[in-house]
This record gives sequence, C-alpha cells and structure tokens, in this order.
Amino acid sequence: MRHNLASHLSWFSRSEVPGRSVTWPKRQKRHFDVLAAVPADATLTPAACSEPDQLAAMLKPQRLYVVDRGYACFELFRKILDAGSSFVARVKDSTVFTVKEERPLSAEAKAAGIVRDVVIAKLGTAHHKDYLRQPVRLVVVQRTRLDGSVEQLWLVTDKLDLDADLVALAYKYRWTVELFFRWFKRILGCRHLLSTCLNGVTIQAYVALIASLLITLWTGRKPTKRTYEMLQYYLLGWATEEEMERHLQRLAAAEKKKG
Repeated sequence: MRHNLASHLSWFSRSEVPGRSVTWPKRQKRHFDVLAAVPADATLTPAACSEPDQLAAMLKPQRLYVVDRGYACFELFRKILDAGSSFVARVKDSTVFTVKEERPLSAEAKAAGIVRDVVIAKLGTAHHKDYLRQPVRLVVVQRTRLDGSVEQLWLVTDKLDLDADLVALAYKYRWTVELFFRWFKRILGCRHLLSTCLNGVTIQAYVALIASLLITLWTGRKPTKRTYEMLQYYLLGWATEEEMERHLQRLAAAEKKKG
C-alpha cells in the first residue's frame, strides 16, 4: 500500500503569475507529481474562477488527489471518485458529519500525531445533499506550530483501507508543491517576466516547465541552480555542447549512485 500510495500521488494547486506591470490577474493551475517533484499538467486561467471547477476539469484516473481547504467541496469529492481516483482533503474543523464507526488507533498512528480515526456515514447535516453516497473516513491529526500553539488537521478520504499514519503522510506531501513554486520562481527564472502580455507570460511559464521536465527525464532529478546556470552558458555560447552533456551525465550518474 505504501508503494501504491506514493506512485499515484498528485497535487493540484495555484500560484499567482508574478510581475508588477501585469494588469490582467491570472493564475496557473498545476497537477503536481510529488515524488518526482515535477508538474504533470498545467493551465493558465483567470484569477476570478472556481478552484474546484478547474480541478474537476483536469481530473485523471488512478490518482490520489491531495487538496487543502480551498478545495473542500463535497461535489468535487464525488467527481474525483467518478473519475476513478481517490482523495485526501483537509476540511474545516467545524464540518458536520454522521459517525458510522470509531476506529482504534495503532501505535504508528499515535506516533504520527493522530488523535481520531472515524468512518463517516455522511458528510454534512441532514439538510445537505449526500453527494458522496458512500462511507468516507475522517482522520484528525494534531500538530504543534512553531509558536507552540496546537492545531488539528481534519483530513477526509475515501481510502478506508489505508493506514491512518499514511493518510497523514499523504497530506504532509502537500509541502512539496510549495517548495516547487519557490524553485520555479528562483531557479528557473520565473520570478521576473520577459514579457507582460498574456502570450508572453504563458510561453515563459510553459518553456520553464518543459525545460524542467526534459532535464528531469535526462538526469532523474529536478534541475539545480548550477544546471540552470550551465544551460544559460550553453545558450550564450560560453559552454560547448560537450560540456553541457558532461554536466548532465554527472547529474544522472550521481542520481543513479544515490538510488
């Protein structure tokens, strides 16, 4: 189960397109493969749009979608299931539900900070439509913030057979996409726009993603700042094709040795 969980994790998130002089607000939506640390799909949309609707339009089968509270929509959960995928979603701690079964906590679950594991007969009150039409599960994880305060994360999933600590681990992977955005802007040079028109920003974003995927396919790892600099030197004519290939081969060899 651990292997299957990891091999099917995806992330769907959003990021504001950078640039002070851009007058049209846009967001880039991405499916994100957390294990490879690379985007699997992306699209550019207006800022004023429904996040759940955008995700629903990009759903794929055989995925485990890990989403935050911005995507906590019961209708979206149903669409994910209809697409042949599963979900781990954070919901508000005020979410109403009907208990079907309280589950005992294993030692691994307690070590992961889990304080409750319950099978839910229905999400929402009696007045809410039963979109899911099947039992789901609520895993409550308690964690301590950096300031010492304690908070609880309410995670809902349709994976009734998944260990509770793995449900928590799946949601923990959501931070991978935040690291990617940081890398996307700083390493791939997308913090500053080469153009302020819609087509220019779109091209720059997609070129950066394509370059990232190509380097990852070649080396088995995401590009580092050194790789980005080497690509710049090559494109400027300061590094030869042979020097570029040697750099990529060293990265691939180091990744193979590490694996």
